[in-house]
Amino acid sequence: MNLDYKQLDWKLIGAALLLSLIGILLIYSAQFDATSETSQNFYMKQMIWVGLALLVFLIVINIPLRMIDFMAYLFYALGLVLLMLVFFVGHAKYGAARWFSLGAINVTPSDIAKLALLIALSRFLAYTKLRTHSLSRLLISVAITFVPVAMVIVQPDLGTSLVFVALLFSLWYWSGMSPFYILLIISPLISLLAAFHWLAWIVYLIILIGFILVLRPGFLPGAFAVSINLFFGILAPIAWNRLADYQKLRILTFLDPGRDPRGAGYQIIQSKIAMGSGGLIGKGYLEGSQSQLKFLPERHTDFIFSVLGEEFGFVGTLIVIGLFAFICYRGIQIAARCRSKFTSYLAWGAMTILLFQFFVNVGMTLGLMPVTGLPLPLLSYGGTSQILSWILIGLLVVADYHWTEY
Repeated sequence: MNLDYKQLDWKLIGAALLLSLIGILLIYSAQFDATSETSQNFYMKQMIWVGLALLVFLIVINIPLRMIDFMAYLFYALGLVLLMLVFFVGHAKYGAARWFSLGAINVTPSDIAKLALLIALSRFLAYTKLRTHSLSRLLISVAITFVPVAMVIVQPDLGTSLVFVALLFSLWYWSGMSPFYILLIISPLISLLAAFHWLAWIVYLIILIGFILVLRPGFLPGAFAVSINLFFGILAPIAWNRLADYQKLRILTFLDPGRDPRGAGYQIIQSKIAMGSGGLIGKGYLEGSQSQLKFLPERHTDFIFSVLGEEFGFVGTLIVIGLFAFICYRGIQIAARCRSKFTSYLAWGAMTILLFQFFVNVGMTLGLMPVTGLPLPLLSYGGTSQILSWILIGLLVVADYHWTEY
């Protein structure tokens, strides 16, 4: 297959490339006064990763979509094998986010699993003959998702597992499932959260029953929905006790960062200070006190957006948000016009992963979401994350190029 490179979506590619370049500048600033030579060289390593990511991008856009389609389940199996293998030969930091250490290169298998799940789910939902709202279709797609989710949670890496779940629900919606049914499926998770206070749980159950009466899914589905919500509500205290201490602390600190200002709440508090002190136009490049004086932890990875807000202010964050918004807008356009279901689901899923990780990371830096450790696509330091982001951009570009094919 010979691509006509002039016909590629260069606006989409340009937006992604600009974000990667902004990321390199922010990483340089974040580690500008670092005492460690390794930390000072993070921006140089990121430049190498961006170069490798662009090379992988070129490979992806030249791979026939039919080959990706054909290899979907094989790639899914490879992703599971890597997730399993990391338990035996992997490395961990802060009790989570396991990876393979290959000398100077660290490979995160959970990022590979995101791509593998995207391709596998897209293929299943595109070719299954089962009705959209059939229980069999629902259970099979849940099973495909549950396996990597369970393996990632055991690592434990709650943030990545949320990406898998978000991808499943998003593809359900794009493949034709009614939002009302999706809301009904999500309801046990809401029950799990509401059950931490008995009054909130009772009010929620009353609202749920009213919703079911309006929706009228049938007696058996309705009864099942109420039963499963009751089960999850009873399960809430058990699930809480099963969480690791650091996971409990993250949730409690998210609700009230001031309860542990020098410990678990420190990151959120310092991130808010950095974002707020940036004002309209920021303090200037290399002038951020929170980042330069090292008050802000993980400033080159999880909290890179805080560095952006402090040094370039509201205007700088608005530019980055605008670039991400454009990528997601193009992703929706591409997915909507693709004639092949598989290609459409692939494009929609790629956009979902980028958007969800962006939403969670930015929400985390603003104190609106718990600290999950999800990197900001294209900006945060990290090789596997950078390559995954450019593979997803590549899938969007190749889907747009072949949108007329069935």
